[in-house]
Amino acid sequence: MTTFVDRVELHVAAGSGGHGCASVHREKFKPLGGPDGGNGGRGGDVILVVDQSVTTLLDYHHSPHRKATNGKPGEGGNRSGKDGQDLVLPVPDGTVVMDRNGEVLADMVGHGTRFVAAQGGRGGLGNAALASARRKAPGFALLGEPGDVLDIVLELKTVADVALVGYPSAGKSSLISVLSAAKPKIADYPFTTLVPNLGVVTAGSTVYTIADVPGLIPGASQGKGLGLEFLRHVERCSVLVHVLDTATLESQRDPVSDLDIIEEELKQYGGLDDRPRVVVLNKTDIPDGRDLAEMVRPDLEARGYRVFDVSAVAHQGLKELSYALAEIVAAARAAKPQEEATRIVIRPKAVDDAGFTVTREGDDLFRVRGEKPERWVRQTDFNNDEAVGYLADRLNRLGVEEELMKAGARAGDGVAIGPEENAVVFDWEPSMMAGAEMLGRRGEDHRFEAPRPAAQRRKDRQAEHDEAQREFDEFDAF
Repeated sequence: MTTFVDRVELHVAAGSGGHGCASVHREKFKPLGGPDGGNGGRGGDVILVVDQSVTTLLDYHHSPHRKATNGKPGEGGNRSGKDGQDLVLPVPDGTVVMDRNGEVLADMVGHGTRFVAAQGGRGGLGNAALASARRKAPGFALLGEPGDVLDIVLELKTVADVALVGYPSAGKSSLISVLSAAKPKIADYPFTTLVPNLGVVTAGSTVYTIADVPGLIPGASQGKGLGLEFLRHVERCSVLVHVLDTATLESQRDPVSDLDIIEEELKQYGGLDDRPRVVVLNKTDIPDGRDLAEMVRPDLEARGYRVFDVSAVAHQGLKELSYALAEIVAAARAAKPQEEATRIVIRPKAVDDAGFTVTREGDDLFRVRGEKPERWVRQTDFNNDEAVGYLADRLNRLGVEEELMKAGARAGDGVAIGPEENAVVFDWEPSMMAGAEMLGRRGEDHRFEAPRPAAQRRKDRQAEHDEAQREFDEFDAF
């Protein structure tokens, strides 16, 4: 049964916003008291959060579809809908978030790091929020926007200071088991280690993590063995430790050739040339292994490597190795730039940025693209003529009609707003200017005018009575 997964494709869907409500306030002696439709609630986000207690992506391997809840629709009485609940997904430290094309969206390192993978849709405004001095009684509300729906790839790159690399059965698992409290599986056959093992080592005042990467073989960078699958786990390390077997039973192998082959695979993988290297000659407790170590040491030192004779079984040379690694790790940490406080970068739009574009496609089709017009289209209820007129007003104020004229659009030409696969298409009529004019003076219903105060009503009734009495007196005198 699979217990370790370090790469998954996740299908995430944020919640959609709730629809706004079109409602009119009603009570005794006040049947039409004005619009009181509430706004829809915001859809929930899908948020990735680094959790130190999570070490694998196994849960998402079994359940790759995740969705946040939708916002609730608004109601009458100025009651706004409830916001959708955010969906928080814990991920291991060192998780890289990418899109399906391989572009990195976030590199999540550090406990509590958060990344909004999918943004929830906005809730639609109710007719109470749409009311204005010019539009006192809107008979429509805006629809809620759909939430983001996308596929992302989660790839785990182990966060370790030291990475042990080498041939299968070179003794990497044995070495990490004696340097730390880790208990990896150890056996006398190749590819015993099928997943990276992590251990914590304390050397003096320095505490660092060490990773045992599954064995590499020739061609690992091209996918042979397990190398390609797990080489990503050495990308974040500060130092690479070559564990070389000095007591191998294979006659065609020796420590120097093993080192050359592994270095070639690391070179093919790329991005690791700047990491310092340390060579560990393991299994020197065996006489033949000790003799071979003494033979190859001058050659390795001549190449500039620091070489340590170690026996994981006999616990020989471990203290010197652990302190040497601690020294390299401490120097690497000191060389890293200090983390700066989070900054908010503001990039104002250019003064000539209209917020949309108009492009001609063919002889009689023009496409409008832009955040605002596309969002306004998603919010419009096309079954409501007044809502359609309101959309036309907004597009006209934004300058869409003017740009269409400049682009050469003529009456009857098709205008598409949005991407090709999900666009709203209509025949353009330049005489409309703003589609609401065809619907009359929208929102100026005299029934929603504010009632006169009681004193004014009494005064008006008395004036009417006096006028009637005066006319009667004049008629009686005649």
